[in-house]
Amino acid sequence: MAEVRIDKYLWAIRVFKTRTEAAEACKGGKVKVGEGNAKPSRTVQEGDVIHVRKGAVNYVYKVIQPIENRVGAKLVENFALNLTPEEELEKLHAPVETFFLTRDRGAGRPTKKDRRDLERLWDGLED
Repeated sequence: MAEVRIDKYLWAIRVFKTRTEAAEACKGGKVKVGEGNAKPSRTVQEGDVIHVRKGAVNYVYKVIQPIENRVGAKLVENFALNLTPEEELEKLHAPVETFFLTRDRGAGRPTKKDRRDLERLWDGLED
């Protein structure tokens, strides 16, 4: 078997949990082969380099051997080589620094005093 649909291949090597997720990622422009976006029906061949954007991480895989059927996690290395740079993988472990300011529902727009307090708070976080 020399060629396999890219959505099937990404599902088979466990990049996506379902084939539908893989197809939607292709349709959404999150999967590229070479320089161009890949449609779900695009076929992959041995030696193709696939770029997949999942969240903040851009994964890179090289096709070793096309496969249609899903395989166990230990066998994936026989069919795909993960070329993802270390900097991208570190994004998975980066702390999430989010700070939410909440207002009571119905409290209306912030007053001038509220705005000044918020500005002081933001200035303190930037230092």
